[in-house]
Amino acid sequence: MLKGFTVPKSPFGQAALTPPPPWHYAGDAVGVEFWTDPDATAATLPIGLSRDPKSNGRAVMMFLDWQFTAQDDEYLDPARYQCREAFILVGAMYRDVPVMWCPYIYVDNDAALACGWTQGFPKKIGSIFQTRSFAASGPAAAPVASGSRFGASLSAHGQRLAEACVTLHKPVENGLSLLSRPTVLLRYFPRLAAGYQDKPTVNELAMSITDNLTVAGAWIGKGELNLPETNGEELHALAPNRIESGFRYSLSYSVSDLKILEDHCS
Repeated sequence: MLKGFTVPKSPFGQAALTPPPPWHYAGDAVGVEFWTDPDATAATLPIGLSRDPKSNGRAVMMFLDWQFTAQDDEYLDPARYQCREAFILVGAMYRDVPVMWCPYIYVDNDAALACGWTQGFPKKIGSIFQTRSFAASGPAAAPVASGSRFGASLSAHGQRLAEACVTLHKPVENGLSLLSRPTVLLRYFPRLAAGYQDKPTVNELAMSITDNLTVAGAWIGKGELNLPETNGEELHALAPNRIESGFRYSLSYSVSDLKILEDHCS
């Protein structure tokens, strides 16, 4: 019998893109909170989500430098289990619950791509970079301190999609306050068979569940963000009208489950 949590299924299951959950993540995040065209954010919402009248047009662009693992010390294979990621979240409502919706996300690793699709993140391949901080002091160390600056960028298919810069001003006492809303995703897997291409195999609105979420070293400050117009992408439609703030923090969490909110195939 063939084994493996994802394709490719194989005799021993070692060829699968990702091992079975739980998955454990640790990384550094650089991001910018901003306001954009409320109609543009509303246009990205799937069935089941609606505008949030209190945060209509609020969005967050995040860049992350990740290391992840499952149960067998996979992080010791950094070529497979390190990745960089960039995504945008927009404010929305699920019934009477304020949530964040993820319309676009990019990653540079196929294992992370498979994990994301399984959860409902609409991941695409991109090239993501951000300034790293190092403990040894020096001109390139970028310490986590007042006045330090952190840059980040996203490119895909030879085009620059996003550029950000964050200047740290002050630490945040409760870093979890920067992650106050749950994230809602769309698990969507279409059929190829003729006559069924408008009838997906899976069409579920899901809420992300993160176990043991920890945030450390959180700072806020000034944020800058540019989302240039590009061919074949729609991220630029969410370009900022007003920047709220920039931030940087380290985080860790585990994923072993998700909550299905609505099944639109039923």
